[in-house]
Amino acid sequence: MLHLVSPPADPVRARKSTTPAASSDVAAAPEDLFESNAPAAPASQRVAELRFGQVGLAQLKLHSSDPARVFGEVEARVLAAPQLFALAPVVFDLSALDVVPSALAMRALVDAVHGAGLRPVGFAAGDAMLATLANELDLPVFAKFRAEREPAAMVAPVITTVIDPVVTESAPVPEPVIIEVPVPADVRPVGQHHAEPVRSGQRLYARGTDLTVAAMVGHGAEVIADGSIHLYGVLRGRALAGARGDTAARIYCQNFQAELIAIAGQYRVFEEPAPELHGKAVQAWLEGDKLKLAPLS
Repeated sequence: MLHLVSPPADPVRARKSTTPAASSDVAAAPEDLFESNAPAAPASQRVAELRFGQVGLAQLKLHSSDPARVFGEVEARVLAAPQLFALAPVVFDLSALDVVPSALAMRALVDAVHGAGLRPVGFAAGDAMLATLANELDLPVFAKFRAEREPAAMVAPVITTVIDPVVTESAPVPEPVIIEVPVPADVRPVGQHHAEPVRSGQRLYARGTDLTVAAMVGHGAEVIADGSIHLYGVLRGRALAGARGDTAARIYCQNFQAELIAIAGQYRVFEEPAPELHGKAVQAWLEGDKLKLAPLS
């Protein structure tokens, strides 16, 4: 299913506080995404709505718990692409650290990342120790923020005849040549198609499948897919394939003018047009942990 949404404004983290005074200036709210047994209040009387949706978050995987080193690394990334990273919400991934930091040490890391220009909003899912740390810091844990990169599970093989034997007068009739073809248990559903332009500030997401866009993707717009992305218009915004860790995903673009592309978390920012790629048909893929790009012949 495709979700076309506008990105959130500055991230807001809930804090424990006293109940604020009521305000008479309450804006009309959109319809609920789910039904409630309680009678619905008129739109003009609603105070707040709790809804779930697809939210784009950066993930910061820490390999060091030294605040100074983290600050330097993050600040360099933000300064290299301020229009992309400045004030962007980010989730901490602590899975590469040998020891989960103490609350005091983690506060120093949060302050370092905040000072470098990002806005920490929580943690990627982890173990019980991480949950305890998150509770101490009053930060949420985003469950299954990114799926592990695991090979697809296999079911019983399908036996297929692929070669007919060659029969001669001097040789006995041999058995047919057969092969066993493993079939993934979680076969990807049919890809999603989108024919309308994706304009600045909009985000298009194809969950669990490939995405085909037969229109332009404007500056500041994002197209995201758990599988591969096929773009038959000009790409001026951002394209993120393999959003849940599929390293086999690819990006195909008819007219490449991208701000950013990413596959399975590996990304490349284009501050200036790349002369060898700009305006051309381009494909992108992963080789190990390296993001590769090349013109389509």
